[in-house]
Amino acid sequence: MTEYKEKVRYRFGSITGTALVLSGCAAGPDYRAPAPAALGVPAAYIQGAGAPLDEAELAAWWTRLDDPALSGLIDRAIAHNLDIVQAQARLRQARESLRQARAAFLPQANGSASGGRNYSSRDAGGRLDPSGNPIGGGGSNWSSSYSVGANASWQVDLFGELSRSAEAARADLAASGYDLANVRATIVSELVANYVQARLAQEQLRIARETQAIQQDNYNIANWRLQAGLVSSLDAEQARAQLAQTNATVPQLEAGLRGSLNRIAVLTGQAPGEATRSLETPAPIPAAPARIATGIPADTLRQRPDVRSTERALAAATARIGVAQAQLYPSLGISGNIGTTSNSFKDLFSLVTGGVFANVAQVIFDGGRLASQVRSQRAATDAAFAAYKQAVLTALEDVENAMASLSSARARKAEFATAYEASNNAAILARSQYQAGLIDFQTLSQSENSLLNARNSLAGAQSDEVLGLAQLYNALGGGWQNMENRPND
Repeated sequence: MTEYKEKVRYRFGSITGTALVLSGCAAGPDYRAPAPAALGVPAAYIQGAGAPLDEAELAAWWTRLDDPALSGLIDRAIAHNLDIVQAQARLRQARESLRQARAAFLPQANGSASGGRNYSSRDAGGRLDPSGNPIGGGGSNWSSSYSVGANASWQVDLFGELSRSAEAARADLAASGYDLANVRATIVSELVANYVQARLAQEQLRIARETQAIQQDNYNIANWRLQAGLVSSLDAEQARAQLAQTNATVPQLEAGLRGSLNRIAVLTGQAPGEATRSLETPAPIPAAPARIATGIPADTLRQRPDVRSTERALAAATARIGVAQAQLYPSLGISGNIGTTSNSFKDLFSLVTGGVFANVAQVIFDGGRLASQVRSQRAATDAAFAAYKQAVLTALEDVENAMASLSSARARKAEFATAYEASNNAAILARSQYQAGLIDFQTLSQSENSLLNARNSLAGAQSDEVLGLAQLYNALGGGWQNMENRPND
């Protein structure tokens, strides 16, 4: 028995050693990340000073707006947003796929055991009739049978099919992690945008209601002057029309505010209504910080999760060329079994039998199917490279556009601040002159409309500045660096 086990161990070791020597090479190309120059990445942005990016600032960029209500909403969205929950589930799926790919490297073993009692009946001579019944007299007896067995198999990774599969699974896992990061960054940016739009709507409502009060006062003055016979009914009708037009903007602004609040509720994983009740109290539009670091284009490749996801997809596609190519070559499998059978449980392990086998298989003719799979995977890799380069160029475009939008919003805010100051002074003068009867209502109306437009434009430019800031930080790849389940670099 001992001698038999030694022989089995020697033969198994000999076969395994030979297989390990043969499995030293992997089919297919080894992946190398494309250089930035091959992707068309310039040395610097057209706009921006190119100051180094602070990753901590980038990770929680919204805190620079100094708005605790907004920060609280973002914390809740990160924890409860359902798009993020779905992306987390996809990441867990990818992690399990990698575990399955790694499990293929290990032997697969199965065991079985059985036991039972058998009954037989026969005559004294042991003869049975054609129906299986004993002929004449005879007797019956019971017998027992027991068996225990195990078998194992192992696929030797001769030409790297398993290692390339695991390599692809690792890249897919990293890509899923970056997809989760991209969803998080997008949700943060969208939440900031809706929060700013809600505050803008509240500011515009405040402006509209203050304008209503002024225009109601103008209407009362026009009516008084009409009754005094100082003006015709034209002034009163113009004042009434102006007031009605301002009144008409209020429901639209209220609907816009409600839409933004409803979207905020859904983004934070809650039903619209009670979840955003506290936000119905008006608050100022957040103020954007003056200094913003934009970094260099190479930073965008490192920080943008969508770009890094497409790069990992390219790595996975490259590894799958090796998987397809390895199937063209011979495959080696090793299997073994061991078992015992006995009619008595106490003698079950008296006699043990087993064996070790090696199996080599090679496709001789398949009509070119496997070779076609290799060419198909090479085409898929070419497409993945094009998608990666497209993502890089789109990211650079996003950054340039965001910097242009932010710069434009700041320039417009400065001009609208001047326009607001001038329009406010003009409206005050026009109102006093109209009350004194020095100008007609048409002149007053133009001054009031100019002031209303200037106030709304200034508020719009202030919100555009914050929205431009959110757009820029999102384009730079901010908002995910401190996340849980961060992908491995």
